Amino acid sequence: MSILKTYARLYADSVEQPLPLLQQLTGSEEPDFRFMDGEVQLVGIGDFLLFAGPPEERAKHMHGSATVVVTDLDDLTATLIAAGAVITEAATPAPTGRYLYARHVGGPEVEYVEWKPDLVQRIISKCPRAPGGP
Repeated sequence: MSILKTYARLYADSVEQPLPLLQQLTGSEEPDFRFMDGEVQLVGIGDFLLFAGPPEERAKHMHGSATVVVTDLDDLTATLIAAGAVITEAATPAPTGRYLYARHVGGPEVEYVEWKPDLVQRIISKCPRAPGGP
């Protein structure tokens, strides 16, 4: 299991206001992905993951301090448990693959995501720091 990407999580009422600045900061014309989770739109652009929607709906996502994309969620789960972490939300299917939440010893709660292979190929392969990336 290895970490492929880590996202800084941002929260906003809508996508329209923060997206132009994020596009400018990341040099990305279009987000890598966007999808709805209930009333919240999630948009991945560069190293930012934007959660946009009504405050009460966004609050449901704010318990996670980071979003980390990994190669193998099952291996990660074993590693987390062996280190004393508590799985607070078991592996769950998502439009991008599957995810889980874990509370590490000491308190931080992190969302871990295993992407579908097409996303790994499309997004990770273009990262400058990735092997084979530009």
